[in-house]
Amino acid sequence: MQQNADVKDLAQKVMNQKKSQNNKSQFVLWMGALVVGAVLGYMGIQPLNELFNFIATVYTRLFQFIAVPTIALAVITTLAALGSKKETGQIFAHAVVYTFLTTVCAAGIGLAIYLWVAPGNLPAEVVGGGLSNVPQNLGKLSYYDHILNVIPNNMLQPFLAGNVLSVMLIAAAMGLGLAFMPKTENREMLLKGIIGFQELLFTLIKALLYVLPLGILAFAGQLSAQIEAGVIVGALGKYTLVIMASNCVQFFIVLPLFLLARGMNPIDVFKKMSPAIAVALFTKSSAGTLPVTMASAEQNLKVNKAVSRFVLPICTTINMNGCAAFILITSIFVMQNAGFELSMTTMLTWLLVSVLAAVGNAGVPMGCYFLTLSLMSGIGAPIGIMGIILPIYTIIDMVETAENVWSDSCVCAMTDHDLKGKIPEEAEEAEEA
Repeated sequence: MQQNADVKDLAQKVMNQKKSQNNKSQFVLWMGALVVGAVLGYMGIQPLNELFNFIATVYTRLFQFIAVPTIALAVITTLAALGSKKETGQIFAHAVVYTFLTTVCAAGIGLAIYLWVAPGNLPAEVVGGGLSNVPQNLGKLSYYDHILNVIPNNMLQPFLAGNVLSVMLIAAAMGLGLAFMPKTENREMLLKGIIGFQELLFTLIKALLYVLPLGILAFAGQLSAQIEAGVIVGALGKYTLVIMASNCVQFFIVLPLFLLARGMNPIDVFKKMSPAIAVALFTKSSAGTLPVTMASAEQNLKVNKAVSRFVLPICTTINMNGCAAFILITSIFVMQNAGFELSMTTMLTWLLVSVLAAVGNAGVPMGCYFLTLSLMSGIGAPIGIMGIILPIYTIIDMVETAENVWSDSCVCAMTDHDLKGKIPEEAEEAEEA
């Protein structure tokens, strides 16, 4: 009996070692694709850049295709299983507390670095010229319009429009409905169909991850070709420095400190979640990256599926560390250029506004930009500055999204760590041959 146990342990150890080697090879392949793509894009070969744009667009569409139903099904199945149990409240409470703490830290760091760097004002003619770059109609939207857009008035429109918050509301309603409805045969049949659809989506996700190096190559080439936009100098350069520095401090210092405080190894968590962070960097959509984030958390980080499939969809919508920093820094920069009085009380008030606005922002490309634009237009600030920021927002958006997904991963990992042994493990899928 002891020999059999030893053989099983050895077999498991070899399997784990093989899996670790595969993960390392995969990571090297992704990094290689990133470097090669950046070099090829920088060479400025027009036909090659057009090919990169085409491939990048295809990958973005594929992620968008999978993202919305993945979010909906994850919330539905999790709430259906946990909605009537006390575990739901425990998971939700941990996720919300960590989300609030990390988001407030991100905004606070952004404010501190802004006050330290102290970007100056832009020339008036530059501000006026930037107005032409602002997308039409968006300057007229109010924050109330964003809130109203979250409330669905039919079942299909949010899915067709990719409105993540509306989809979350519909999914939560259906999941809780399944959780509390009578346990009839019809309910079980409906639930099995939903779970089957979810398994199909995860199969498609695995196929997409298999050819991900090609997507990384194209995204890297596309970005490298776009960087030739020009040199950022003066006040705008300092503004950009504040954005980037605050994101880097949150990414490399604050979030790892949160993990260390919970007794977790941040380097290990980062390595296992790196596929999701890489995809977020290039797709600029935390909602679009969700399938990869969930797969990385469950397969690499070994997070309880009951936790990952509940926490990650919620975090994708409300845990916007990078967005909170961007809204606060950009709002203060715009108001400063407009001659608004910026007392410490005003800045702290906008810190709270940025946190609340980030929670209400959808995890889609340029979501933070549009939301900040509507906030500034609502107070009568010169939104022409937003037009000046627009050309460099591509890079800012990439960094923000990567930070958002890294924060989502940390919140999920910490929640799973805190509730280890307190939440029943979901049934594991059969091992692949």
